[in-house]
Amino acid sequence: MRITLMMMTFVIVPLVAAAQGRGPQVKRTNPPTLSTPTGYTHVVEVSGPAKTVYISGQIALDKSGNLVGGNDMRGQAEQVFKNLAAALAAAGAKFSDVVKMNTYTTDMAQVQAIRDVRTRHFGSVTPASTLVQVVHLARPELLLEIEVIAVVAAGPAIVPASRD
Repeated sequence: MRITLMMMTFVIVPLVAAAQGRGPQVKRTNPPTLSTPTGYTHVVEVSGPAKTVYISGQIALDKSGNLVGGNDMRGQAEQVFKNLAAALAAAGAKFSDVVKMNTYTTDMAQVQAIRDVRTRHFGSVTPASTLVQVVHLARPELLLEIEVIAVVAAGPAIVPASRD
């Protein structure tokens, strides 16, 4: 009995604690039965203890609410990704933690500008992604809106929204 108790204390308890301390495991797959993606991943799976972070659609407004980029898709994309970075950081996440991205644009002909900015921020660690052309966004001068879902190691319980 004594040996069993010692084994539980010195072997099993540390193993369970170590397993609980691991963050989420993210597996990104591009099945050979699907087309080769450009700048995104077809399948993203998350397992293990994780906190899911939902970032609302970000648009090309600066902190003061002023439009950045004017009628230039690349300029607006730069601000959108700057806003995404700030929102992710507020939740303890970064672009490599993003597992899903939805992009809404008013002009698919300018998609390369969006892709160029996206590639700089994601590199080779790309999320599952959807790109859609829409007729309008919330304001007529907006050309682009992007929302993301990220996964990070599980942390504390629910906390109220704050204005930092």
